[in-house]
Amino acid sequence: MLSILIPTHDYTCYQLVADLHRQAEQLGIPFEILVAEDGSRSQVSIIANHKITELSHCRHIVSKENVGPAHIRNQLAREAAYDWILFIDSDAKVEHENFLSTYHQSIGKADVVVGGLYHQQENHDPRRSLRFRYEKEADLHRSAAERNQNPYDKFTTFNFMMRRSTFLCILFDKDCHAYGYEDALFGVELKKRGISIQHIDNPLLHMGLDTNERFIEKSEQALCILRQLNGKMERHSRVGKTYLKFQRFRATWLLQCTYMVFGSAIRRNLLSPRPSLFLFSIYKLCYYAHLK
Repeated sequence: MLSILIPTHDYTCYQLVADLHRQAEQLGIPFEILVAEDGSRSQVSIIANHKITELSHCRHIVSKENVGPAHIRNQLAREAAYDWILFIDSDAKVEHENFLSTYHQSIGKADVVVGGLYHQQENHDPRRSLRFRYEKEADLHRSAAERNQNPYDKFTTFNFMMRRSTFLCILFDKDCHAYGYEDALFGVELKKRGISIQHIDNPLLHMGLDTNERFIEKSEQALCILRQLNGKMERHSRVGKTYLKFQRFRATWLLQCTYMVFGSAIRRNLLSPRPSLFLFSIYKLCYYAHLK
């Protein structure tokens, strides 16, 4: 009936698996939980995650090579045994006792069902202030009602369920070999193929807030992926669409100059305890122009 698929990299997710396992057993449905280590280097997390094999219907797959989020999810889907697959990021936390039953009730209502995510109300670590502010701003627009207004644009991989056969016909794009845009590009492909998608209010708590420095690095990495996609996502991403407007007026040089002159100063603000989300948007746009 349901294969729960969890890709992970240097993150201990045993408690997540245990909570999901308990709910699945209570449902009384055929299920499996597969956790795949995507080239994890932390032996502590690998050993801790291996404990899931003590739970029934659970497997722990260890890959020494880091292949990226797109490839590891494709691999997990190929390994899955059941008709419906539920992808969950390893840094999620289940806080609602009816999480799996809500998904179970949604089976067959659409080819893709997206549960959503949310974050804690407070952050006491100034080193993680940028990601926290960014996500809390996004949380304001993550209700199912709002996501269903633009269902394909709002697709995320953090917590979603779909028919395995449908997924295997699409797969995540192999060009997304690192962090960034694999979810957005998948949403574009779903729309192109006319595959039905429904957003529901069945969120998981996102626990893995990056440090400011790591979040900037991952954002830069994602923009490099956007550049390497050779236009496949440019018209579907906020950064890409804004860049194209500057390009239309032959003003991309202004963005490149801004990055060269002010990039370091903006970065210092983003690394501070009180980073500006407006400056973060400017930085990403100018960094993307710099890559061109």
